[in-house]
Amino acid sequence: MSGGIDSTVSAMLLLEQGYEVVGVTYRVYDSIKESCMLREKGCCSVESIMEARDNARRMGFEHHIVDFRDVFKEQVISNFCDEYMHGRTPNPCVLCNSHIKWGEMCRTADELGCDYIATGHYARIGEHNDHLYLRAAEDDKKDQTYFLWMITEENIRRTIFPLGDLTKPEVREIARQHGFEKVAEKAESQEICFVTDNDYRRFLRETVADYSERVRPGDYVDASGRMLGRHEGFCNYTIGQRKGLGIALGTPAYVTKIDADRNEVTLGSNDDLMKRSLLCNHLRIRDVQWLTEDPVVEARIRYKSKPQKARLEILSGGEWSKADGTARIVFDEAVWGITPGQSVVLYKDGLLVGGGIISSAEN
Repeated sequence: MSGGIDSTVSAMLLLEQGYEVVGVTYRVYDSIKESCMLREKGCCSVESIMEARDNARRMGFEHHIVDFRDVFKEQVISNFCDEYMHGRTPNPCVLCNSHIKWGEMCRTADELGCDYIATGHYARIGEHNDHLYLRAAEDDKKDQTYFLWMITEENIRRTIFPLGDLTKPEVREIARQHGFEKVAEKAESQEICFVTDNDYRRFLRETVADYSERVRPGDYVDASGRMLGRHEGFCNYTIGQRKGLGIALGTPAYVTKIDADRNEVTLGSNDDLMKRSLLCNHLRIRDVQWLTEDPVVEARIRYKSKPQKARLEILSGGEWSKADGTARIVFDEAVWGITPGQSVVLYKDGLLVGGGIISSAEN
């Protein structure tokens, strides 16, 4: 329970369905920044934790606050920093869901004697050939399966998604009907919970111990390697970035490539961005999870992107059902928006059947 509308309404629905409910809110990161406290966003706000506790008490069930700060730092924050420090753009929510919201929470459920865990995610569960898979939520505008691809079938088997068949307006109305008007009107957070001011550069400076040694000014170059100017350190930039470059070239410039080893940031035109870095037919992915034998899939390369027809080619790691190496995704048509470090999520007949972390794009 985060103190927000989705987890609160999930608890309401479970109670109505006759479940015995135990509420759990976890601490993963502490911040005393005023901006965080005012916004009351996610796990960074003490007020949100207290609101979750009060909502549980108001609905009449026990509530626990658990401390996951150490494991969150080890599993999520360290990866977040490491990816940026290697010139990639991570998606910490994917790891948090796998290691914290399911990994640690399933262990907490065992300690509390609970058979299932339930969350406010917009997702559903489907079955095929005696196996359980995630499938998209009824509300395609809110579907969150993209962020859940690392969750194991074992954990899916003990998960309930009370909101999977509902739309966001319906969820808000349920909160109002139960007298939780304040909860019903709560705004949604679009930021990374532990980067409270949405400034990941500031977070890296304050978190990475040897930041000043590893991040130094370097060269902006064009596609041919010609020096264009100086930048403030490669990890301060992301592929596709246009604003905040601190350089004037007379025409709009975009980041098309980041070379962490050489501390070089390549700039180019929008056409360069499309052709060189973001428009491609092939992807290399790592940390592959694969749950079926059919390599023909639909792939989503970012949250809310339209699934594209593709084929998975295993490069190492063994059988389809046990692939744990690297793979190539081959699209029927070129796709736009490739960002190393982000997830590619694979679907088959509406079921989530795998995923991986994007290593590189290939034309």
